[in-house]
Amino acid sequence: MALQFAPPPMASLLPRKLRTSALPASDRRGYQGFRCQSGPDGDEEYLIDAPVSIGDGFSFSGGKYSDGPSPSDEWFKQGKIVKAHPVLGRYKARDPIFGLAMGAGSQSPTDIFRWFCVETGSVANHSVILVHGFPSQAYSYRKVLPVLSKNYHAIAFDWLGFGFSDKPQPKYGFDYTLDEYVSSLESLIGELVVDKFSFVVQGYFAPVVVKYAHNHQENLKNLILINPPLMENHSKLPPTLSLFSNFLLGEIFSQDPLRASDKALTSSGPYAMKEEDAMVYRRPYLTSGSSGFALNAISRSMKRDLKTYVDAMRKILASDTWKVRTTVCWGQRDRWLNYDGVEDFCKGLNHKLVEMPMAGHHVQEDYGEELGQIIAGIIAKSV
Repeated sequence: MALQFAPPPMASLLPRKLRTSALPASDRRGYQGFRCQSGPDGDEEYLIDAPVSIGDGFSFSGGKYSDGPSPSDEWFKQGKIVKAHPVLGRYKARDPIFGLAMGAGSQSPTDIFRWFCVETGSVANHSVILVHGFPSQAYSYRKVLPVLSKNYHAIAFDWLGFGFSDKPQPKYGFDYTLDEYVSSLESLIGELVVDKFSFVVQGYFAPVVVKYAHNHQENLKNLILINPPLMENHSKLPPTLSLFSNFLLGEIFSQDPLRASDKALTSSGPYAMKEEDAMVYRRPYLTSGSSGFALNAISRSMKRDLKTYVDAMRKILASDTWKVRTTVCWGQRDRWLNYDGVEDFCKGLNHKLVEMPMAGHHVQEDYGEELGQIIAGIIAKSV
């Protein structure tokens, strides 16, 4: 079913005292376009976003494609919410342009952040934590999880700002800096596992995970990096992603579900996205403006600090004090990160390198089951 974008009636652009209820009945009937309205409790705050049942200022009919079963809903049923990392500050978030109060999707919880996690396999087995890249979701590991669950306890989660995890408005409890991601990851790991585990991380969040791993080597059996920004020339975001950090344009394009999900995933390699998968990736951007605000903030942090983190990751992996068994899996059809120098880097440091000639940047999307088998084989040699 194609989405139809209807421009908002002029009443939605009026001051907050003038609601859409001021429209004539003939204008209100059947209205399906962009909506800016008060909250469900009838208060007088003007909300830029709101619960899915209402729709919001940046979404289309609450982000619902139809009244039928949603692939996004089916994925959500497979997971659970895990609380981890304290919220700093409890001010009510307001949008950065007009200073208007924002809805629940952009507000921080009162105490602890909520992370969406999908857990498979027996908890008695060795744990494997799967970390998605930027921008993506835990959903990217949907084909890897069943393979690992046969012999391992596998967990995939959504970073704060992505998927079904909390997406607070920047500067209201979480600023989406890379340092904050390291500290929040430490809190989450403390809630997920108690024994030694193996880490799998893909893409631009690899430097964040490596910094955490450097301080917790005693807890790790394996570190598996999938197309990480490993070389010095990998420290700049590709144009497809750096666009989201631009002033004004970045704020506009980060609210575009197609740019933020479909294009960001398919432009990095040969991945051809199925419509049912696209519906899952688009859903956060269709249901709330909070996903776009988070994407804009994360892109700015990456643009500012990625080089520092890539340099630190290279030094950690090359250090004599680094004792964790490390493997790099590389999809050689990556359009964002050049393969030049990766083989020499791994060979010089005795890190195992697994080449995947037909995969792109998001290897788990291109060859999920094959990647699951590779990960299982690597871990089997050390546990």
